[in-house]
Amino acid sequence: MDDRLDDRELAAAFAARGDEAAFRELYRRHSPALYLLAVRLLGGAGRGAEDAVQETWIRAAARLGAFRWESALRTWLSGIAVNICRESIRSAPPPERSVEIDPEAAGAASAISQDGAARLDLEGAIRRLPARGRMVMVLHDVEGRTHAEIGALLGIDEGTSKSQLHKARAAVRAALTRGRADGPERKRR
Repeated sequence: MDDRLDDRELAAAFAARGDEAAFRELYRRHSPALYLLAVRLLGGAGRGAEDAVQETWIRAAARLGAFRWESALRTWLSGIAVNICRESIRSAPPPERSVEIDPEAAGAASAISQDGAARLDLEGAIRRLPARGRMVMVLHDVEGRTHAEIGALLGIDEGTSKSQLHKARAAVRAALTRGRADGPERKRR
């Protein structure tokens, strides 16, 4: 498939003729970002993230012809993935609701590099957040979504999004601070 074709041309080829090569090219272009989003929203890699990406493409393929191009294709696909991850989280057994992150887990997750300095485990700290806080933080701080967009995606008020982000950032900051405190002695200046 010609890399010079844009998403709109590829989508049109798939929607009009069922062009498998066009669909494979769209899949190749967007699946890595969708997988990373699903990993972050679901709190870790594995089967759940892979399943979310596959379900995203199943739903997208069925509705691709009706896509109005009011946003980028990746934005639309990301919205589908967010909804699938939310459904997955809702159907999973309820997680612990504490915003606090276990200091032992944070310390164990931090790795010591060869030069002896503690490496911060930001991804681990985000992964241990409650689902709603993790979703808001990933959508805002990683994906660059506004609170209005997050509210629309998650079905919450903008103020709730802001509050969840504040709590999530505080929990991550606390976990990373504990991770540094649990690390090797630092030289004082």
